[in-house]
Amino acid sequence: MPGKVIAEAIRHFSLTIREDTTPLTQQACIDSLHQYDAILPTLGDPFSAGVFAENHAPRCRLLANFGVGYNHIDVAAAKAAGVIVSNTPGAVTDATADIALTLMLMTARRVGEGERMLRAGEWGGWHPTQLLGTHMSGKSLGIIGMGRIGKAIAKRAHYGFGMEVRFFNRNPVANPGLPSEQVEMAKALAADFVVIAVPGGPATHHLIDAEALAQMRPHAFLINIARGDIVEEQALIDALQNEVIAGAGLDVYEHEPNVAPALMLMENVTLLPHLGTAATEVREAMGLMAVENLVAFFDGKPLPNLV
Repeated sequence: MPGKVIAEAIRHFSLTIREDTTPLTQQACIDSLHQYDAILPTLGDPFSAGVFAENHAPRCRLLANFGVGYNHIDVAAAKAAGVIVSNTPGAVTDATADIALTLMLMTARRVGEGERMLRAGEWGGWHPTQLLGTHMSGKSLGIIGMGRIGKAIAKRAHYGFGMEVRFFNRNPVANPGLPSEQVEMAKALAADFVVIAVPGGPATHHLIDAEALAQMRPHAFLINIARGDIVEEQALIDALQNEVIAGAGLDVYEHEPNVAPALMLMENVTLLPHLGTAATEVREAMGLMAVENLVAFFDGKPLPNLV
């Protein structure tokens, strides 16, 4: 955790700080539920139904998740075991939306390809047809998932780039906050740029499969800043190799942190190492929000961000 978060947590709790940045193993998750009154987990820590099945009457009473997404936690199994879950919505919205626009621009304008060329010493100077990409201004944007992050992406795209916004959302969105159209998923997928902004979990696993990708246009770009397994990775690779779509910008991966070698070899794919919330102020805000949930719980007050 950032230093400011640790300092605030120490004011309220006796801490065990894990120095290893790799995800907890399943056994470590099981053990931690017996060892601590509360846990502040991150997105890779697998608190699955199987973990809770091994814990009858655990000591832990709260998982204060560091992040808005909690698909790594089986909330129903946690509740059945007497463990409640909180998250950190709001703090991540703008930073994640910024990364979506970053990926859109980088992929459409071939920015990664150009930087690789320059660093390799292969740039021979400007000429009129070098690295011609796609102009983003005025194009159509299809957003899959119009929650906080989807709306923030839409506002940046519409007001900053004059993009025509259409979106698919499983529930009606009364006030999207900008001129836009709620449509069926097929129409959202038929936009020039498609951004995935739905939560992860069983309901959205492989939502973007071969059938969905086939509904996109050959010149379109797919952007994923949500969770990796929302996109069926092999289907995406096939779509890119067979020119079903023009390119992709990814900040998350189905088998994270492993990235498919085929994706690494493609020049029309922008790959980022899950940078969605990687800004100092944002990670501090996320951590402080998680601590706020912890403090409220042990003070007997309502949790600000109960899942």
